[in-house]
Amino acid sequence: MDYFKRCGLQTHMDGAGNVCGRYGPADKPAILIGSHLDSVPAGGMFDGTLGVVAGLECVRIIQEQDIPLTYPIEIIATSEEEGRFGGMLGAQALTGSLTLDWLENAKDPSGMSLKQAMADQGLDYHQALHAKRSPDSVKAFLELHIEQGPVLEASKNTIGVVEGISGVFKWLIKFLGKADHAGTAPMDLRSDAFMGLADFAHEIKRIIDENGTDKSRLTIGRVELKPGYAHTVPGEADFTLVGRDMSEDVMRDLADSCRKALSAIARRHRLMFEYEQMSWLEPKACSQQIMDVFEGTTQDLGYSYQLMPSGAGHDAQFFTDITPTGMIFIPSVGGVSHAPDEWSHWEDVEKGCNVLLNSLIRLQKTL
Repeated sequence: MDYFKRCGLQTHMDGAGNVCGRYGPADKPAILIGSHLDSVPAGGMFDGTLGVVAGLECVRIIQEQDIPLTYPIEIIATSEEEGRFGGMLGAQALTGSLTLDWLENAKDPSGMSLKQAMADQGLDYHQALHAKRSPDSVKAFLELHIEQGPVLEASKNTIGVVEGISGVFKWLIKFLGKADHAGTAPMDLRSDAFMGLADFAHEIKRIIDENGTDKSRLTIGRVELKPGYAHTVPGEADFTLVGRDMSEDVMRDLADSCRKALSAIARRHRLMFEYEQMSWLEPKACSQQIMDVFEGTTQDLGYSYQLMPSGAGHDAQFFTDITPTGMIFIPSVGGVSHAPDEWSHWEDVEKGCNVLLNSLIRLQKTL
């Protein structure tokens, strides 16, 4: 916020913790440029942050060159995009996708409540409901992001023009069995929760083959065994399941198939199973108008590019509900993201920023 103010931006933080800096005419709807500043544990330096810093750099260039604006530009650094509590708090607040029930009941995997986490940072969770932007106050939303995958690097293309953003659901699952002594409990009489988890993990490929598409993803990302002793058969296995696809119908088929597999495996191993759906985000399409501008700008700059979906969720997916939305990807070295060795070459960063800046100037005239 201090840096935004030093750059002459009208700056504020809303009730959801989003940091906003505005430049340009005060009486017009704004073109928003945004992404997030939070990260996953042991995450990298580009994911999200690139889109915020790039937006600021675009404004700095516009200021330096005294480029006239039809519409103001607002840079937004959203809060809680990485989904510790199962959603994307900042973007959901801005687009009116929050409910009081979710705010009051959302918890992270450790059991910490969202409202307590917000209180610890001096935020009243009720105020997040007042962060909603009217569609009349927004002209477009643009996001520059690293790909977080290997496709652009493998194809040797510099720019990805995003066609749409995959839907995603997140479950917390428990297999409940019986903790036994690892030496005295016969193998055929155990209710081993880990064996249920292992069997389900092996079912994932079949579920996608039968019910998914080439864009489907199912991932077990976090596992905790209880009581967690080397000489004790696990009586409980807690784990996350995240599913993705570009079609919500396919997502439903994947979810139904996962439920059936979990139930069958639980019976086979004398277990109980339960699950909680933490979030369900439907797939979203990007604006064709903005995609066309991104394509034309990239061609004029002489950069190689391709049209592509986003397998990861982003702030942009919520903004599609209220305004024309577009995303630009640049390559991630080795496809690495959400890890300390995440990296994008600076020349690719520069090219992505050039596409963003020049598209922003074009959109001032065409929106």
